[in-house]
Amino acid sequence: MQIVETSNEGLKRAYVVTIPAADIAARVEGEIKKIAPQVRMPGFRPGKVPANLVKKMHGPALHQEALQTTIREAMDKLVADHQLRPAMQPDVSLGEGYEEGQDAKLTVSLEVLPKVEAPALDGLKLDKLVVPVTEDQVDEAVNRIAAGQKKFSDAAEGAEAKDGDQLIIDFLGKLDGEPFEGGAAEDQALEIGAGRFIPGFEEQLVGAKAGDEKVITVTFPEDYPAANLAGKETTFDITVKAVKNPGEFVADDDFAKALGLESLEQLRGLLKGQLEQETAGLTRTQMKRALLDQLAAGHDFDVPPSMVEAEFEQIWQQLTQEAQNEENPEEALKEIEAEKDDYRKIAERRVRLGLLLSEIGQANGVVVTAQEMEMLIRQAAQQYREQDRQRFIDYVRSEPLAAAQLRAPLYEDKVVDFLFDKAEVSEREVTREELQAAIEAEEGAAAAPAEAKPAKKKAAKKAEAETEAAGEAEEAKPAKKAPAKKKAAADAEAEPAAEGEAKPAKKKAAKKATAEGEDA
Repeated sequence: MQIVETSNEGLKRAYVVTIPAADIAARVEGEIKKIAPQVRMPGFRPGKVPANLVKKMHGPALHQEALQTTIREAMDKLVADHQLRPAMQPDVSLGEGYEEGQDAKLTVSLEVLPKVEAPALDGLKLDKLVVPVTEDQVDEAVNRIAAGQKKFSDAAEGAEAKDGDQLIIDFLGKLDGEPFEGGAAEDQALEIGAGRFIPGFEEQLVGAKAGDEKVITVTFPEDYPAANLAGKETTFDITVKAVKNPGEFVADDDFAKALGLESLEQLRGLLKGQLEQETAGLTRTQMKRALLDQLAAGHDFDVPPSMVEAEFEQIWQQLTQEAQNEENPEEALKEIEAEKDDYRKIAERRVRLGLLLSEIGQANGVVVTAQEMEMLIRQAAQQYREQDRQRFIDYVRSEPLAAAQLRAPLYEDKVVDFLFDKAEVSEREVTREELQAAIEAEEGAAAAPAEAKPAKKKAAKKAEAETEAAGEAEEAKPAKKAPAKKKAAADAEAEPAAEGEAKPAKKKAAKKATAEGEDA
C-alpha cells in the first residue's frame, strides 16, 4: 500500500492512498476458502464445490466486502503511520472507473485536531455566590403547597365575594357581540386574586353574590397567543352559581400527614433541601460560566472548521425550533437570521472550549468509568418505550459515536469539578436576585474575547428561572397564559462543545435505534 501526502495546510490534510489489486484479490481468495466448505450446490457433495464455482456465485459480493475491509484497514494505517487525530470522519473517495482487478486509488481529505497545551491551573480564581435559604422562604414554600391543597366551603347565603374567595361561574365571551371559539365554560372555578385570568376579569367579580348575572368588559393583552383576540376589547356574560370561602390553613403535623409525611418538621426539611438544591444549581452555573470565561480569555488557537460547522448546525437547529414556538415565528426567524454570524462565532468558542477541557481532562487523568457509563446508558434508555429500551442500549454499546455523545456531558462536568477543586474559591453570600444578575452579566460577557455576541443579546428565559403559572387557560379561555419559555441562547455561548476528541457530526442515536426497532 502506498500513501502520498498531497496537502498539509493548517489543520487540513489530504492524501492519495493506493491499494494494490493483489492485496484485494488475496483477501477475496481467503474468503472463498473460508466459505467453500459451507457452500451447497446441486451435483456436488457438501464442501466439495470447486473454488472457481464458488467465486462465480459469490465473487462480486466477496470482492465488495474485501474492498471495504481493505479501505478501512488502509484508513487505520494512514491515521497510525502519520499520527493523525482526525477532528471528524475523513472524506474518502474511490477513483472513478474503478473495476475489479485494478489497484484501488483513494483520495482522502480530513481535518485534524490542533495541538493544545494543557494550561497551568494555579492561577484560577473564582467567586462562589451562595444564596442562604431562610425560614421565611421555607414558610413561603409551605404556603404554596397549602394553596394547592386549599379547600373551599359554601359561603353564607347572600354573601358577597371578596379577595381570596372562590366563585363557581358560567361565562360566555363575545367579540363585537359575537361568541368566539374557546370563550365559554360552565361550572368554572375562579379564585379572586389568584391572577389566573386576564387582567381585569377577576377584579370585576368582587362583590358578586350567588345567582348574580352580569356582563363585564375586558381587554385581552397585546401579546395574547390567540391573534384574533390579542389587544381586543371583549365582553363576558357571567352567571355566578356559587360563592365559596377558603378554609383556614394551619401548618401543623396533621397537614404534613395528609401529604403522606410524618410531621411538619419533615416537610419543612424536605422543602429546605429542595430550595438549597435549586440555588446550588444556580451557583454552579455562575461558577462554571466564570470558569469558562477565564479559559476562553486565555486561549485562542485554530479549531477545525468541520467541527465548528457541526456545532453551529446543532445550535442553529435548536434556535429555529424555538423560533417556531414564538408568537410571531417569522419575526423570530428574521431576528436570529440577522445574528447568524454571531452564532457561528459562538459555535467556534464552544468547540475551542471543548478541546481545551478535553486536554485538561486527559492531562490530569479525568475519566468516565465503565460503571458511570452503564448508568448513563440505562438512564437515557428510560425515555423510550419499554420495548425499545434494550434496542437503544445495544445500539449505544455498539456505536462508539453514540456512546461518545452520551459520555461527553458527564466528562465535561467531571473536568469542571476537577478545575473547581484546583481553583482559589472565594465564597460570598448574596440574594437570589443578585445571583441571577451575576449569571446574566456573565452571559453578556461570555463571548466578548471572540466578539461572539451582539450587545443586545439577553438570556431569553432560563431553565433556572422560576416558572410562571400558566393558569387553566385553553384556547381563548380568559386565563392568563405564561409567556413561552425559550432555552437561553446565551447558554450556547457559555457551554463548551462537550468532549474535545474527534467528534463527528451530531447523530440522533436514540431516534435511529428506535426507528430500527419500528422497522423490525
